[in-house]
Amino acid sequence: MPPSATTSPALPTETSALADRIEDLLPQTQCTKCGYPACRPYAEAIAEGRAGHNQCPPGGAEGIARLAQLLGKPVIPLNPVHGVEQPRLLAVIDEQVCIGCTLCIQACPVDAIVGAAKQMHTVVDDLCTGCELCVAPCPVDCIALVEATPGRSGWQAWSQQQADAARARHDWRNTRLKRDKQENDDRLAAKAAAKLKEVEAAAAGTPEEQAELARKKAIIQAAMERARLKKLEATQEQDRS
Repeated sequence: MPPSATTSPALPTETSALADRIEDLLPQTQCTKCGYPACRPYAEAIAEGRAGHNQCPPGGAEGIARLAQLLGKPVIPLNPVHGVEQPRLLAVIDEQVCIGCTLCIQACPVDAIVGAAKQMHTVVDDLCTGCELCVAPCPVDCIALVEATPGRSGWQAWSQQQADAARARHDWRNTRLKRDKQENDDRLAAKAAAKLKEVEAAAAGTPEEQAELARKKAIIQAAMERARLKKLEATQEQDRS
């Protein structure tokens, strides 16, 4: 399984190990209802004492009980601020209304929506975690949520096998997005370097032409320096994680 791209900077070994065990008990819907961007950051927040163990609506009462047993804490009600326990939801796209904007694809944390720009999109039912994150970005309101497990909620509506699969897809998606960004940054850097070389090789006769080449060179160099600093910052952040 690829490492998660949503982990925080390096935690103490004991805390990190606890976060691992907590994460294993979460349903991996990646819905953000807990107040964190994914299940892993929430697990780390619990391990560090920054979050309660009752903030995961998809896990429900059973999820809280599991976490309480691990942490040696009392079983408490789900915090209503984060939602309510309910049957697992399934996103359904009205294919007649869909305009193929891809915003739902970009929002889905587990790659459960397939399609292409200006082409009809559809949800792969078996992969959908019911996170609801695809609904708000849709500009034509063509996504509805239906109950996938009537009468069953929490861990009664979601198996460990489904949780493990969703976690793997989420982590792989983050890895892919980071790779794609790096490849795009590399292409832009190569393009800038080629343009700079072209400008430096250009012959300028009049003072005006020389000034224009100098201006272009300065712009390109400034852009390359910003990209360099941004890449350095990203590398340092990765080293800390």
